[in-house]
Amino acid sequence: MSRLRSPFGAPKLQLVPEDGIPESPYPRCSMLLRLMARLADIGLAWVLAVAAGRAGLVVALLYLLLADGIFHGQSVGKRIFGVKAVFLPMRTDARFRDSTLRNAPLALVVLLRMMPEPLGLRAGLAGVLVIGAVEAWKALRDPLGRRLGDVWAQTQVVDGKVVSGSQALARAPGVPVGPERWMTGNADRRIAPGGR
Repeated sequence: MSRLRSPFGAPKLQLVPEDGIPESPYPRCSMLLRLMARLADIGLAWVLAVAAGRAGLVVALLYLLLADGIFHGQSVGKRIFGVKAVFLPMRTDARFRDSTLRNAPLALVVLLRMMPEPLGLRAGLAGVLVIGAVEAWKALRDPLGRRLGDVWAQTQVVDGKVVSGSQALARAPGVPVGPERWMTGNADRRIAPGGR
């Protein structure tokens, strides 16, 4: 098994099991929410491509690759529809690296579209059909809804409400966090050794 070495004899953390697929504590996200978020991101990428002129396809490509790292695991579309990409081995929000890996298959469509005309339009449409079909097939068949990009990046798209609920449950009971810490009278009291 792949394990991290922890300092000072602390227990070792298992990042990825031997089969290469990290376990997920999160339920499958609604495919409709994911589709709507993806369509919103594609629409924004198209607006960026048109607005940026000659460099438009490059700007759209960069947006599609890095989108999930913009708002801590959320692209603009994911933020609108309340879903989030989570890096499973550490159970943290997806970063720019994870976003690039998980969106690489979809960014390939933009690269195909960058080919010289008239081949670019045909290659882009063929890429949409083939890559879109493979990614959709994988997401529908996977029990967690993970597509090929998610498998490569070890991510999962989850409902934002589920993630925020699990983080609240992960807190130790009785330990105030944030503003609660200053509102309770006994949060910062300490007993001196040997005294009361």
